[in-house]
Amino acid sequence: MNIKEIKELIEAFSKNGLTKLELTRGDFSIKLKKEYSQVQSSVNNVVLSEQAVTDEKVKQSEHVENEGGLIYIKSPIIGTFYRAPSPDADPYVEVGSKVKKGDVLCIVEAMKIMNEIESEYNGEIVKIFPKNAEPVEYGQNLFALKPE
Repeated sequence: MNIKEIKELIEAFSKNGLTKLELTRGDFSIKLKKEYSQVQSSVNNVVLSEQAVTDEKVKQSEHVENEGGLIYIKSPIIGTFYRAPSPDADPYVEVGSKVKKGDVLCIVEAMKIMNEIESEYNGEIVKIFPKNAEPVEYGQNLFALKPE
C-alpha cells in the first residue's frame, strides 16, 4: 500500500464510525483503533442527557392540596435533603417564611448533583418535614405551604 491509499483508508475509517479495523495485504498489515477519549465523549453525552432528565423531574415536583387548604410540596427525586446551600449558610426558608413562585426552598442531592427545589406557589411555609441532611424518598412531603 502507498501513502495515498493509507490516507484514504484512515478517512473512510473515521467517516464510517468504525472503532477498530485490521487489514492485512501480503506482508503489509495495518491496525486502526479509536482512542478512549472519543468513547469517553459519548459517555459524557449520555451522562448529560441523564442530567437533563433529572433536572426536568425536579422542575415537575409534585404538589398536593388537602382539605385544610395546605399544599404539600413533595420530593421529586430520591436523595438527601438540605435546607441551606452550604453548611455555614442560613436556611433557604423557615417555618413562617413567606415565599413566592420560583423561590428556592431547599436542595435535594442525588448522585452528587445538587437539585434546587423551587416553590410553584406564593404562600407561607407552615411545616418543614425532613431534618437537614436527612435522606428523602420520591413523593415524600418536604414542606406544607399555606397558599396566598
